[in-house]
Amino acid sequence: MALAKLGVVVLDCPDPRALAGFYAEVLGGTVEVQGDPEDDGWVDLKVPGGPALAFQRAPGFVPPKWPAPDASQQFHLDLVVEDLDAAEKGVLELGAKPLDAEDRERTFRVYADPAGHPFCLCAC
Repeated sequence: MALAKLGVVVLDCPDPRALAGFYAEVLGGTVEVQGDPEDDGWVDLKVPGGPALAFQRAPGFVPPKWPAPDASQQFHLDLVVEDLDAAEKGVLELGAKPLDAEDRERTFRVYADPAGHPFCLCAC
């Protein structure tokens, strides 16, 4: 028997509202500022048909390095897509940066979101 169930994945970042907006454009969903609307230190993204993501302001945030055998990437998101080329075009227009997307024969490509978190587009 499980002791708990997963509530939400939280990404630390310098600007929670902006990063939630990036993922809302990628995944769809509704951005909701929690608490005082003037203090967007915690923002939720309610994703239709999937788990929510949350974004927390982290003063002094340092993005993970990828790839870096001497440093942890912390975590990454795998985002399933129908068309890798179309999804790539879309995330790049939204401000993602390619990390490992040169091999066009693979079923995945790696990017960094605007705050530097790695994520994969997967046609798996």
